[in-house]
Amino acid sequence: MTRLLHPQPLTAEAFAPFGDVIAMDGPPQTINYGATHKFSDLAAVRAESGGRVAVHLYRSTPPAYPFALRVMENHPLGSQLFMPLSGGPYLVVVAPRGHFDPDAIRVFVAGPGQGVNYAPGTWHHYSLALGAVSDFLVIDREGPGDNLEEVTLDGAILLAAPDTIR
Repeated sequence: MTRLLHPQPLTAEAFAPFGDVIAMDGPPQTINYGATHKFSDLAAVRAESGGRVAVHLYRSTPPAYPFALRVMENHPLGSQLFMPLSGGPYLVVVAPRGHFDPDAIRVFVAGPGQGVNYAPGTWHHYSLALGAVSDFLVIDREGPGDNLEEVTLDGAILLAAPDTIR
């Protein structure tokens, strides 16, 4: 049986079981003699089991919709942070940590100023840009140990086009 998932808005509360939402919410600290507003400590970036924190740039091409999910992955030894650089929305597809349950997949529409930090072990899909090719700053764990688990899906779970690109 085919399931069609509909994206919902990304909020800190709705995303909490999967990690952190990174956004310029709340009151900033004014630094640099008033020239800069600092939004502090937005995510707990973790690199466990002898790893180190690494910084990457990713470029993602948007898919055509409806889009069939074919793979989900998780990183058990560290968090993985995605922050958009291109100013466009994107989709965040996640499922809870632990044994993968395809019925627990949730889909969020992240706005241009929102990033996500997947908690270690959170199942997620690779980046799904919306509308245009998009760049992301990615911070995650590099180092010894097996930090990638993948499950292959049969393509029977489809993503509907979010309202933002219809």
